[in-house]
Amino acid sequence: MVRTTFWVLKKHFEGFPKLSDFELKEAELPALSNGDVLLESVFFSVDPYMRPYSKVRMKEGDVMIGSQVARVVESKDPAYPVGTFVVSAAGWMTRFVSSGKNLQRMTPDWPNELPRSLALGTIGMPGLTAYFGLLEVCKLKPGETVLINSAAGAVGSVAGQIAKIAGCRVVGCAGSDEKVAFLKDLGFDFAFNYKTVGSLADTLKKASPEGYDCYFDNVGGEFSSVVLQQMKKYGRIAVCGAISLYNDQEPQKGPYVQLAMVFKEIRMEGFLVTRWENRKEEGLKALLKWVMEGKIKWQEHVTEGFKNMPAGFIGMLKGDNTGKAIIKV
Repeated sequence: MVRTTFWVLKKHFEGFPKLSDFELKEAELPALSNGDVLLESVFFSVDPYMRPYSKVRMKEGDVMIGSQVARVVESKDPAYPVGTFVVSAAGWMTRFVSSGKNLQRMTPDWPNELPRSLALGTIGMPGLTAYFGLLEVCKLKPGETVLINSAAGAVGSVAGQIAKIAGCRVVGCAGSDEKVAFLKDLGFDFAFNYKTVGSLADTLKKASPEGYDCYFDNVGGEFSSVVLQQMKKYGRIAVCGAISLYNDQEPQKGPYVQLAMVFKEIRMEGFLVTRWENRKEEGLKALLKWVMEGKIKWQEHVTEGFKNMPAGFIGMLKGDNTGKAIIKV
C-alpha cells in the first residue's frame, strides 16, 4: 500500500495564520480501480486566495486547499500513462489517487528550458488572472496609463508586463526597494515602495499627473480609497483581490466610493478567473508564447520541502516572495 502525507487546517485562522493552525498527518491510499491514477506532487502553489477561501469553503480537519504540479506514477487509465505531468487541485497532499476528473494535462511539448512550476504561476492560474483581468475587465487600449499594486507578486508582475505588451504606460508599487528594482527590470515605467513614500496620493500624482485609465487592484483597503480619487473620467477598475483585508478580525471602514464613481463615471468590476474557463487554452498559449519570446519575464520564490508548506504560505502572505511563491517537494 502507498502512504501519503498531508496538511490539514487544524484551526480556523484568527487574524494572521500561525504555524499551530496546521497539522501534518499521514494516511494509506486505496488500491487503484480501473480508470484511476496515482499521482505524486512535485511542486505546490501557495496563493493569497487560500486565506479567505479557507474561511468559507473549509471546516477544521479538512486538507488544506491548493493546487500542484503532479506526476503520474501508477496508472489504470490509458489517457494518463505513467510519467504524465498534470496540474491538479488536490490540496496539500504528497500523493493522491484520481479518477482523472479535474486533472489538467500539461502539454507534452512543454519546453525543456522552463520549470514545470510555471504552470502554477506565470503560465497558470495567476498568469490567466492577469491576462483576462486586463484584457476583458479593464479592456486596455494602447497609450493608456495602468496602475497595479502588489505588482511584484505572482499576478501583478505578469499584469504589468501584459500591459506593456498592449502598449500602455505602467505604474506599479511594491513593499521593498528590492521589489521596486524588480519591477523596473520588468519594464514598469514608474515603480515605488509604498511603505517608504511620504504621501501615497502625492506619489501617485507624480507618477501620472493626469490620472489613471485602468487600475488593477490586488490590495483593496485604504490604498484603493486613495487611488479612486485619481482615476480618469471613464476609468476602469479590475478588482482582483483585497489582500490588505484578508487577515482583519474586524472589518475596516473606509470612504464611500459612490460620489467618485458617479462624477468620474468609473466602472469597478470584481472578477474570478474561472469566468473564462472555456478560454483557458487561449490564455495559456498566449502566456507561453510571450515567455518564450522573452516578452514576459518570470521569477519564483521557492521554498524547499513539503514540511515547510505552512511557513511558505505564511511568508507569502507577509510579502516575503518576489514573483510566484512555490513549494518544491
